[in-house]
Amino acid sequence: MLPPVIETERLFLRGHVTADLDECAAMWGDPVVVRHIGGVTQARERVWTKLLAYIGHWRTLGYGFWVVRERGTERFVGEAGLADFRRELTPSFDGAPEAGWALASWAHGRGYATEAMRAVLAWSDAQLAAARTVCMIDDGHATSVRVAEKLGFRPWAETTLQGAPMRLFERRRA
Repeated sequence: MLPPVIETERLFLRGHVTADLDECAAMWGDPVVVRHIGGVTQARERVWTKLLAYIGHWRTLGYGFWVVRERGTERFVGEAGLADFRRELTPSFDGAPEAGWALASWAHGRGYATEAMRAVLAWSDAQLAAARTVCMIDDGHATSVRVAEKLGFRPWAETTLQGAPMRLFERRRA
């Protein structure tokens, strides 16, 4: 399956293409962006692998991540979507799609994450048979917790990922 294009009031979401590498690498190389997502900037090589995995999610699972851009300007905003990263966590996600978002630092604080993820979740509710969606947020990332809560996610567990404390959230399908 190819990812659909989704439009919101201020944004459009489309599937990743290889030409997105430079903008994605710039975002993942920004210490502000990764502060609560592993804490370490990612090399271009790692971002290339991530980009290929995003493309593969759509072809294999029928869902995945989108590139988020501003409508009108087409400026790169970030990435948002759903994935199955096969995380070995306790408790397990039990195959539920994992929601995630990351925005370029210039786009922080503008409501873009909430707007993009509302569109992703509306698409998911209409297209996927998943009873729930989960997300994992760094224990100290209050901004992402607020985004998750606005989207209807509620805390359900705590865990660690690579030694870092994480909060797990779930959103039940209406």
